[in-house]
Amino acid sequence: MKRKLLRGFLSEVSIRMVLLIVFIVTEQLPPFNREIQAEEVWLYKFHRVERDHVPTSLMFSVACFTPLIVIMMFTLLKRVERGDLKEASLAVTLTLVLNGVFTNAIKLVVGRPRPDFFYRCFPDGQMNLEMHCSGDPDVVMEGRKSFPSGHSSFAFAGLGFTALYVGGKLRCFSPGGQGRAWRLCVFLTPILMASMIALSRTCDYKHHWQDVLVGSLLGFAFAWLCYRQHYPPLQDPDCNRPLRHRETVPAAQERKLANSNYILPL
Repeated sequence: MKRKLLRGFLSEVSIRMVLLIVFIVTEQLPPFNREIQAEEVWLYKFHRVERDHVPTSLMFSVACFTPLIVIMMFTLLKRVERGDLKEASLAVTLTLVLNGVFTNAIKLVVGRPRPDFFYRCFPDGQMNLEMHCSGDPDVVMEGRKSFPSGHSSFAFAGLGFTALYVGGKLRCFSPGGQGRAWRLCVFLTPILMASMIALSRTCDYKHHWQDVLVGSLLGFAFAWLCYRQHYPPLQDPDCNRPLRHRETVPAAQERKLANSNYILPL
């Protein structure tokens, strides 16, 4: 039994490692070189902001470590049952790597220029008729990865999962926990943080509003899907317990119960 559980766990870890490698590889690939029409150049002519409100390193730190820290806090406070740490860790890691792969794949296929693409392509502001970029090739390539927003998708993947996890542990939407304002506020705090990170990308002129909207929906969709792979709905009375560890009536007890209802003929 233990060997079977170990093999299953190693299989889950292997899948996540493969997805992580795919994400890292796709980060380096060039996107589709989408043609820009003269009449739409104004969409990509916003000035470049060198210093982002939320740098990429900070975004990844918040998206990855916030859910892990919250999971560890509930574990240390002994508010979870045995096995919850493993289930939650598997769920959140799958959320992040799946989100990364899908976000990068869509970026590469769509190849939408960022709002500041013009000044990435022509740092001196002088455009040639052939639209041959004179800027740094790496900066130009990165400027064609606007849709969807990676900051938005990762923020809502990591923090969205955090909200779902906290909502389950505090039973925010189950009969036992409804009507408590503080529980709802705790649930909404990660969502607010993710929204601020996503909206900052429009302030930095790195993404169009459509990029942010789709990225946010994509990240939260993966958070919900992966959470539901390991936990019941938030409305469930036992929403705080992983699916694998919920109590079930053993088969032997079921047979005993069935036999107890059998009346011998006289």
